[in-house]
Amino acid sequence: MATTTGDYYQVLGVQRSAGQDEIQRAYRKLARRFHPDINQEPGADERFKDINQAYEVLSDPKKRSRYDRYGAQWRQVPEHYDGPAPDAGPFGGGDGRRVYFNPGAGGFDEAGFGGPDLDDVLAGLFGGRAGGFGPGRRVSAPGADSEAEIELPVEDAYAGGLRRIALQAGAGLRHLDVTIPAGVVDGQRIRLAGQGASGLGGGPRGDLYLIVRLAPHPRYRVNGRDIAVELPVAPWEAALGANVPVDTPGGRVQVQVPAGSSSGRRLRLRGRGMPHPRGVAGDLYAEVKIVIPAQPTPDERALWQRLAQASTFDPRAARTGAEGGRS
Repeated sequence: MATTTGDYYQVLGVQRSAGQDEIQRAYRKLARRFHPDINQEPGADERFKDINQAYEVLSDPKKRSRYDRYGAQWRQVPEHYDGPAPDAGPFGGGDGRRVYFNPGAGGFDEAGFGGPDLDDVLAGLFGGRAGGFGPGRRVSAPGADSEAEIELPVEDAYAGGLRRIALQAGAGLRHLDVTIPAGVVDGQRIRLAGQGASGLGGGPRGDLYLIVRLAPHPRYRVNGRDIAVELPVAPWEAALGANVPVDTPGGRVQVQVPAGSSSGRRLRLRGRGMPHPRGVAGDLYAEVKIVIPAQPTPDERALWQRLAQASTFDPRAARTGAEGGRS
């Protein structure tokens, strides 16, 4: 499963010493740029596959360690082997030669023409001395589990439902219809049984774990299961109190703005955040933002002038007094 460049670090544009946070940031930036639903340029499809393949390995500390040790063909090395890498370089190094694990010698052999079959090698490894397989019998082993990130809009994560996703699969894209549970949150893993890597010798496939990432939203800010949203109100609504509508991922609801509310006041709507199938739903916080007309009419302007003349309220003095009281 070699990438275009043959080096996962080059694919993501990071140093070999990069930390997991840096790798994740690089992946998310490139995945958004080259996703086939967004980028229609020639070659973007292939680049997207390479990016996903590189991230699948480098985001997993165990896989990354084996890749760093054995190179691009690390998947061919049995997991329980902990020996040295061949001196010739990474598995299947730059000269195009194939390198096979040799259990009898405790190391690796470079194969010339007609080198050993990997299944035969593993059969010797598992059945040679320990017995249980016998000559000519093929080894069966389950496939490895895999991980992939999917990005969801807040509304889709809130409502759940069936969603078609595109994942890299060898030289092409693999499309899966996935049921998203209602109320999934950032970082949550969705298990797809039997959708991971293929098994060896007819063994069962591994599982695929989808890691949910919530896409940035122009209105909603999600923190765990709680959601915050701005609530624009007119000055008189803030001053006198009002019952005003607020849009939520679950639809429009009414919220009571108490009289005397200032910008920044948070109004809690219990249970209106992200749903929780097996627990308590999050809350939604409507944050008051007082909005004035950008171009008041002559009548509105006259009313503002009358209010300015009649009122003795000084917002700066009120703030100073409040700050003095807190100190």
